[in-house]
Amino acid sequence: MTDPLLVDLSRLQFALTAMYHFLFVPLTLGLSILVAMMETVYVMTRRKIWRDMTKFWGLLFGINFALGVATGLTMEFQFGMNWAYYSHYVGDVFGAPLAIEGLMAFFLEATFVGLFFFGWDKLSALAHCIVTWLMALGTNFSALWILIANGWMQNPVGSLFNPDTMRMEVTDFAAVILNPVAQAKFVHTVSAGYVCGAVFVLGVSAFYILRGRHLELAKRSFAIAAAFGLASALSVVVLGDESGYAVTDHQKMKLAAMEAMWHTEPAPAAFTAIGVPDLESRTTRYALHIPYAMGLIGTRSLTTEIPGITELVAHAKDRIRNGLVAYAALERIKADRTDEAARAEFARTQADLGYAQLLKPLIGDPRTATDADIDRAAWSTVPHVPSLFFTFRAMVACGFLLIALFGASLWYTAREAEAPRWLFRAALFALPLPWIAIEFGWFVAEFGRQPWIIEGVLPTALATSELGIPSLITTIVGFTLVYGVLAVIEVQLMLRAIAKGPETLAEDPAALFPGAGTNRNEAGLVAAE
Repeated sequence: MTDPLLVDLSRLQFALTAMYHFLFVPLTLGLSILVAMMETVYVMTRRKIWRDMTKFWGLLFGINFALGVATGLTMEFQFGMNWAYYSHYVGDVFGAPLAIEGLMAFFLEATFVGLFFFGWDKLSALAHCIVTWLMALGTNFSALWILIANGWMQNPVGSLFNPDTMRMEVTDFAAVILNPVAQAKFVHTVSAGYVCGAVFVLGVSAFYILRGRHLELAKRSFAIAAAFGLASALSVVVLGDESGYAVTDHQKMKLAAMEAMWHTEPAPAAFTAIGVPDLESRTTRYALHIPYAMGLIGTRSLTTEIPGITELVAHAKDRIRNGLVAYAALERIKADRTDEAARAEFARTQADLGYAQLLKPLIGDPRTATDADIDRAAWSTVPHVPSLFFTFRAMVACGFLLIALFGASLWYTAREAEAPRWLFRAALFALPLPWIAIEFGWFVAEFGRQPWIIEGVLPTALATSELGIPSLITTIVGFTLVYGVLAVIEVQLMLRAIAKGPETLAEDPAALFPGAGTNRNEAGLVAAE
């Protein structure tokens, strides 16, 4: 039996590195598009201010991109080091999207990032703009393949367990790519990244406006960030609804835990706006319900029920019992590869094999399970309800605050009216909100599928490597120290670049971009302005 502390430390280590890495990813996604939009305006108008904006925000993008790459590489190695059985069990499926991301998307992204920074005096304005859009495309394409891999963990389609190799194998790669959970997760995550980039540009621009510095650049950046941010924030709401609809279909327990829905309600179910989930009584105290809202969001109908936690646990018991048949048949196949009766029985019940494996951390051999053991295993499929309930609502609250901020900002910029100073202060203080919302969102997505590392297929408790507790503690401390230093470096570089501002770009474009000068053809246009 796997040591629970080993599992918890392995989860903690991966959670720390993944959530730290994802501090950089959304800003990279958002800034890449905004920089490409700014350079497009420059190519269309040939106004130098837009060129300076592209370079200034591009510099901040580059700092963030470099730290994102450095922190992302360690996660790839953790699959082999800390999650060896997971890598063995599902590597044939999970490894394919990661390999494509590394070979195709990342190299596309990295190549055009280099051309973006060092191609100013080598390429024409139009060619460099195309490079910038390809850089943004590569950034988003990289996110696509990562989220296809993650989406498969949430909804393992297009694959089947092979009793001869004892591994999951791809049966339909198109189904893996077109996985509805992965596609919904991709558009939702990318749009959240766009919001993050827009808030960053909005906040830094507000800082300049409050200080009375770089006003020409700051006001234009503020306006484009307000418009782009509002569109992105509204799309997050729409695409989040789509993501929730996918969860209703494929991860019913996660949805029930997010809503603290202990029992199935008559359709359409109400949405619990606030409340206090009580694990002992399995009720939600002080609940404020919005009638019909959850049923409409989760099922888009007035007649479809959303199952509650208690009913889902009862269903899990049935699946565990069916999975025990599959587990016993698999053991017979391992003993005799020619046992056709066992193979037929396994083929009939293998969809529930993962549920039988929920018993292994509890009793070792699932075939010896009692009704009490099955009951414990079934209730283990319920993630920690209060954590998901409050985190989800905090994420939603951050999102609506940002919509209000973008809306107010766009209102004043569209009317060409002088915005009040409180709005700029609000934009500055709102800088942490998108990161808080995004990290909470990932917590809900990943913690919400526990106890599964692969939904319904492989329990997290069985997926770890056989590492010693001291080794894990050492690496957790090491990662924390190294990442802490990298965080200080990132913040200092960002603050230094923001403090210096874009003046050097206007005076000497090569100052912040070694080897890059002003294109001859552009020099006349710059002088003409």
